[in-house]
Amino acid sequence: MHELAVTESILNIATKHARQSEAKRVTDIYIVIGDLSSIVDDSVQFYWDMLSKDTLCENAQLHFERIPARLECRDCGHQFTIEDGLQPCPNCNSVRVKVIAGEEFMVNSLEIER
Repeated sequence: MHELAVTESILNIATKHARQSEAKRVTDIYIVIGDLSSIVDDSVQFYWDMLSKDTLCENAQLHFERIPARLECRDCGHQFTIEDGLQPCPNCNSVRVKVIAGEEFMVNSLEIER
């Protein structure tokens, strides 16, 4: 359900910047989402279709870019990408790892009509 709040934030950001740019409408919104962020694209799209109605952003296309989860071993310094769930270092098998990518969530850019 946190996708509702996330989608409201996207709409607020897009609307604010569109108004500052004196846009007639927003046509495209590019969103970066890390694989560890637990945000579901389809849910964001579902809420978007409802929330953006009758705004500058109505009918704007959402474009999702997924950032893979990357970890770094605190013991040997090896960096690696993971597919599902946290994993020990494949180089030394240490569980002392830190996330270096994959938790991102941001509006990267907008396209507007003036």
